[in-house]
Amino acid sequence: MTSALPYANGYIHLGHVAGAYLPADMYTRFLRSSGEEVIHVSGSDEHGVAILISANEEKVTPQEIVDKYHTANEEAFRGLGIAFDIFGRTTWPEHHATAREFFLALHAGGYLSEKEEEQFFDPEANMFLPDRFVEGTCPVCGYEGARGDQCDNCSSTYNQTELKNPVSKISGMTPELRTTRHFYFKLGDFQQRLDAYVDSHESDWRDHVLQQSRSWLKQGLGDRAITRDLSWGIDVPLPGYEGKKLYVWFDAPFGYITNTKVLAARSGAPDDWRRWWTDPATRYVAFIGKDNIWFHTLMFPAMLMGYNDRGGDAYVIPDNVPACNFLNLESAKFSKSKKWGIDLREYLAEFPADPLRYVLAANMPENKDADFTWREYQARVNNELADIYGNFVNRTLQFAGRYFEGSVPVLVAAAGKENEVKALLVEDLRRAALLDAASDVIVGELEPKYLKYFTRNDLAMLVELARAPHRVGLLYRAFRFREATLETMNVARAANKYFNDAEPWKTRREESSRCATSINICLQVVRSLAILFEPILPATTSAINAMLNVAPGTWNDAADLSVPTGGMLGEPAILFTKIDDETVERQVARLGAGADAAAEPPIEVALKPEVTIEEVMKLDLRVATVLAAERVKKSEKLIKLQIRIGNLERQILAGVGRQYEPEQLIGRKIVVVANLKPAKLMGQESQGMLLAANSPDDVPTVVVLVDREESVRDGFIVR
Repeated sequence: MTSALPYANGYIHLGHVAGAYLPADMYTRFLRSSGEEVIHVSGSDEHGVAILISANEEKVTPQEIVDKYHTANEEAFRGLGIAFDIFGRTTWPEHHATAREFFLALHAGGYLSEKEEEQFFDPEANMFLPDRFVEGTCPVCGYEGARGDQCDNCSSTYNQTELKNPVSKISGMTPELRTTRHFYFKLGDFQQRLDAYVDSHESDWRDHVLQQSRSWLKQGLGDRAITRDLSWGIDVPLPGYEGKKLYVWFDAPFGYITNTKVLAARSGAPDDWRRWWTDPATRYVAFIGKDNIWFHTLMFPAMLMGYNDRGGDAYVIPDNVPACNFLNLESAKFSKSKKWGIDLREYLAEFPADPLRYVLAANMPENKDADFTWREYQARVNNELADIYGNFVNRTLQFAGRYFEGSVPVLVAAAGKENEVKALLVEDLRRAALLDAASDVIVGELEPKYLKYFTRNDLAMLVELARAPHRVGLLYRAFRFREATLETMNVARAANKYFNDAEPWKTRREESSRCATSINICLQVVRSLAILFEPILPATTSAINAMLNVAPGTWNDAADLSVPTGGMLGEPAILFTKIDDETVERQVARLGAGADAAAEPPIEVALKPEVTIEEVMKLDLRVATVLAAERVKKSEKLIKLQIRIGNLERQILAGVGRQYEPEQLIGRKIVVVANLKPAKLMGQESQGMLLAANSPDDVPTVVVLVDREESVRDGFIVR
């Protein structure tokens, strides 16, 4: 199991947790509990331009930046109970060696090509300038202060060499154009193999993972740059390339392999890493967010395929990439500049880990974006964790402590029959767990056999208990974590109903043996729930095991009636504290606090020359429906859209490829300038313009119509 390497220039927030780390931890815990051998590997991604920018802003070295955030994030993950087997670093010498090994293998295999290109160079700083380190005047609208690859005023995209009056953000001097050489990975050489690889997972990958991968394949795969002119990163291991580094996206995924090697070395078996990466029987699952899908379904697999072509040990490639979508916060995107977010370390400073794990699991953004709100957090903690699960555990243990002197009462009242009946019952329940028949039918078949010892209500609870591990386990194996969480809580709901229907407060006076049986069953259910909830609530499970005074169970024995009769119970404790309204209001009020003008200065707007209303009215703004979308070859920004405007079908090109995947736009109703004179971009004709708005975060947002009713049809005039 791998979780995407978080970038070490900021703190982990709840959106990150829900996307790639909590689902991986839940799945790992489930597999381990089911008896499978599994490791969970992640670590910090510590190279690249963003690290240099953060270092410049904080006036420290890049190493100090990555040390700071690596340590903080590792501690936060640990506090949430994310149990990585290793959380490594791409600055480790072992990782530099691994990345260079792969580079040289791909170079020797003929999968790298050299290309010359012009780039701005700062003579004073003695460095080539990445896009984020140069600004100037926009070649389209004339806005001063445009970035090296995109204008914040008009959203135009371009090459940095097209900027007018360019200035280095390092020295403030005018840079000069110099020719530089870089290596490119021939991703297109793997087109057929990747087509077959993706098609082979048509039935088991999530739909958005499949569609995004196919969208890239459909437009054709080209060469991808894998080296940069930087001072921070892994040296290119070839003579004549001094001062050049491996592109961060190229070296980062090899961190999964490096960290496994380090884990094996630390365990005293340095060659053991090969079992995980080169044994064909090993299954590799890569947990990521949706912004990293193509990289883990196409790029990284291609790099592994290229390495494997050399012969010898062959690396396994991902068997599944269960990418999550995005988690928003109170209906808005997480934003560092707006201070709109909840850092994991901030949350853990005030609240326990397990409630957050549960709320995120119950609302995991598996197939569409989801939203975290403090009101939902409050509702789920109070109404589900406290009132359902916590209430059942507490009332069961409190009752046993008060009326059975803190010990486990007998399950079967008949003298000398308990062990015999329990053994038969457990065997029958194991068989029942795998039957397709309805629970009522199974209970009806068991009822005559156990009529002397159990009521129909007892048997219904026991059958529910027996069937739950298999039912919930299937959901985990299908990466349906939200449903697995719901189904587990449903077992707790059934347990509460069973307790109420059994009425032990009455039977303890009228029929003590009946009371003993029902409380024994409730204690068995408490143990089983602890096992079923362990992937979601590990700290809670440990607390329950201590209260039951039992050893940790496994998924395979979750339905066994193994809480021993006569065993002494520990002291009951409240598992979940309810959240009051004042706490919620305080947390909501904190969002965005401190995001003042100093933190986020107003955008300096350079307006274009004034126009008359008559000139504005010449623009024909129309509603259009996006029929198809695909990326433009050799462009990271352009998406080619096939649109319908009434009875017309047209093609337009939009520079929103860094913010949107093509499939996100298909079917959407957008606004276009329909009478714009056709123009050619990247050799392809664009017959109109899509309208988009630039946010304060410099992220273009496509203007779409919220009203999806038939009353708003394509072709309508927009006024």
